[in-house]
Amino acid sequence: MACTTILVGKKASYDGSTMVARNDDGHFDTKKVIVVNKENQPRKYKSVIGMLEIDLPDNPLSYTSAPSVDTKMGIWPAMGINEANVGMTATETITSNARVLGADPLVIPKKKEKEGEEDIPGGIGEEDLVTLVLPYITTAKEGIIRLGSLLEKYGTYEMNGIAFHDENEIWWLESIGGHHWIAKRVKDDEYVIMPNQFGLDRFDLKDAFGNKKENMCSSDLIEFIKDNHLDLNNDGVFNPRNIFGSRTDSDHVYNTPRAWFMGRYFNPTTYKWDGEDAFFKPESDNIPWALVPEKKITPEDIKYILSSYYQGTPYNPYQKANDPKKGIYRPIGISRTGIMAITQIRPYLPDEIKAVEWLSFGSNPFNSSLPLYTNVSKFPEYVSNVTLDVSTDNFFWVNRLIGVLADENYGTCIQFIERYQLAVSSKGHQIINEYDKKFLETKNVKILEEANEKLCEMAKKEAQNTLNKVMYQASLAMKCGYSRSDN
Repeated sequence: MACTTILVGKKASYDGSTMVARNDDGHFDTKKVIVVNKENQPRKYKSVIGMLEIDLPDNPLSYTSAPSVDTKMGIWPAMGINEANVGMTATETITSNARVLGADPLVIPKKKEKEGEEDIPGGIGEEDLVTLVLPYITTAKEGIIRLGSLLEKYGTYEMNGIAFHDENEIWWLESIGGHHWIAKRVKDDEYVIMPNQFGLDRFDLKDAFGNKKENMCSSDLIEFIKDNHLDLNNDGVFNPRNIFGSRTDSDHVYNTPRAWFMGRYFNPTTYKWDGEDAFFKPESDNIPWALVPEKKITPEDIKYILSSYYQGTPYNPYQKANDPKKGIYRPIGISRTGIMAITQIRPYLPDEIKAVEWLSFGSNPFNSSLPLYTNVSKFPEYVSNVTLDVSTDNFFWVNRLIGVLADENYGTCIQFIERYQLAVSSKGHQIINEYDKKFLETKNVKILEEANEKLCEMAKKEAQNTLNKVMYQASLAMKCGYSRSDN
């Protein structure tokens, strides 16, 4: 699935939190968020696409999930946080190259074509990973270990990047071919840029085959590289991107421009990003996987960058000027996003209130970001009771409606969108601050569901108000409009 991910280490964030965020850019997938309580987690899992049956452990944790409403292709849970305050997002679809895929082919499922044949199961994929891993881990590193073992055992039918985080650290895993993988701990003072492309550009093999402090990988990775002549590095430095990644023409219009814009936003003076003599350009293949930001990163920064469409550049599709570069690159904030979630683990608070998910539904340039506590037994119906029918009764569809109307009437509606985003974010912070204090006073975890209801009531009011305004502006621009003064 074509997505964009950002990871923020605890010393790079505004409050010492670890934060992981991803745009889940399916083809207008209808999404909801739910809590899967431990008693409802299955003990046997069957995938739809991969057609695999997998036995699951008997000791799951409760966790949040963002499944697709239409389950004909599987659950597709996207992201979540479990009751041990470990977050996961799965997955960022990434790229590879012919040499890797020839050496370790993807494990592609095959449905029977005629009577007498049997289905041939494939590997695991994005449809499965949150369900198979998140309920069974208590640290981010345990997530790497469990997922790595599953990839080695079952293989995968696609190339994916997956993030795990707890209050102390963030780990990033990238699959390599059908059965191999590589993973790295994000440095505390760095943020990571991931735009649908193999990302890791540094790795310590000695650590991976020693203490595994910040690097982990398949047990035979060195032999795999050597036996298949995969190492293209000339300078003696082990750069995984040169070995396992890609640099195609499509990367240069679809992937690298997003990395360029993210780096340009968080490190505007570290490098020169614009002009003929720019150090990094939109089509550069060597934009760093991770950087130390020039200032601390907030949830609002993450929401802005994952909503962006090259504002302030010639590539902005909404600019008035008829520039030939207008709209030539794939935006980060694309039309078809189903959900974006920022999973935040706050280390300075008790376990019961450490974890918050900031949820955005629909196209990010026009939606808002709503925080909810995750240590609850259920989410409010405003975010969990979503159907395939368009409705203003839930946060998913009202944001989809706002986006469709505002996109076509950008010039007259963007002011209302900016006010909407500010209102939900600021009031969200206000309510979270209020209930953090209430919990510290009462130690009553039940008030977290009360807080989530209050947050959703606020978001519903702000969303309806915004929909009213963009609907009116869109009505004024209807082509069948006419008045007597028009003749």
